[in-house]
Amino acid sequence: MRYYLGLIFMVFFFWAWTSPDLPENKNYPEQLSEHGFFENDLSQLKPKKHLIPYELKAPLFSDYAHKERYVVLPEGAKVTYNSDQVFDFPVGTKIIKSFYYYHNESKPEKGRRIIETRLLIHEENGWVALPYVWNDDQTDAFLEVAGDTKEVEWKDGKGKKQKIQYSVPNVNQCKGCHLYKDEIKPIGPTARQLNSTIKVNDVEVVQLKYWQDENYIEDLAAEEMWPEISDYEKEGSLEERARAYLDINCAHCHNRNGPANTSGLYLDIHEKDPMHLGVNKQPVAAGRGSGGRPYNIVPGEPSKSILLYRMQSEDPGVMMPEISRKMIHKEGVELISDWISSM
Repeated sequence: MRYYLGLIFMVFFFWAWTSPDLPENKNYPEQLSEHGFFENDLSQLKPKKHLIPYELKAPLFSDYAHKERYVVLPEGAKVTYNSDQVFDFPVGTKIIKSFYYYHNESKPEKGRRIIETRLLIHEENGWVALPYVWNDDQTDAFLEVAGDTKEVEWKDGKGKKQKIQYSVPNVNQCKGCHLYKDEIKPIGPTARQLNSTIKVNDVEVVQLKYWQDENYIEDLAAEEMWPEISDYEKEGSLEERARAYLDINCAHCHNRNGPANTSGLYLDIHEKDPMHLGVNKQPVAAGRGSGGRPYNIVPGEPSKSILLYRMQSEDPGVMMPEISRKMIHKEGVELISDWISSM
């Protein structure tokens, strides 16, 4: 009897996790082109004037995919500044993120393949996640609430051929990563992430200053009060780089208000308690995911640390993050390994 009850629970959990769930009485466009975000040749992703470009200083790793990001605000509306958390975006906001691969990383002029475009739309009752999957002809993307899998091939910067089964998350999987206090929230657009320089129309701008100058944001703090985060690929101390990496790649779940809050492992940039960062902390739920290791982080011993073990795994029942990753982020593993070794 106990076996059958467990089986029923697992089937229900799988159904709840994988079954798409959209608000009732909402007819979202079936094609990305219907949203009117980009100019006629959709594959160029050339934004129309009302789209606000943005970039993250320390971006999430997504199987080495490149991303283009935009925000659309309702006419006359503004974003409300928050020094620590994601900005407060007005109802009607649309956040657009496209994922693509260059055919050859060392020769981007040879073109790219866009795989998906994810939308977050702020409705009256909260945020809604919509995954759009691009067709092979690169003429349009189509709403796939159940997600999709695409075989993707490219040459990396060293000329080595790479190949993966790229997973486009379904609507409920999008919710799983974007939950904060049981509500869907954006992850990336924070003050620390936008306190960086990018090019807009070939002009270098500091993003927060640009948003202020263009009247996109209100209640912005004085410039000397803007928070910072390291670009974990190329700047900052080892500690700063490692914390920035964990903040964007792990802390959307592993924070005090996230889906993994019961784990007691909090990896956001604001966490100060070494134990909650995993140092000499036993996992709440041991098992296969621990790899037989005793603590999340064993100072000076990366090979004995659960955190690194799960980063190095490609086993769906072990690896972290649980979704939106098929490859091991070698540079990320090296960074966190060096950080643990330095403790």
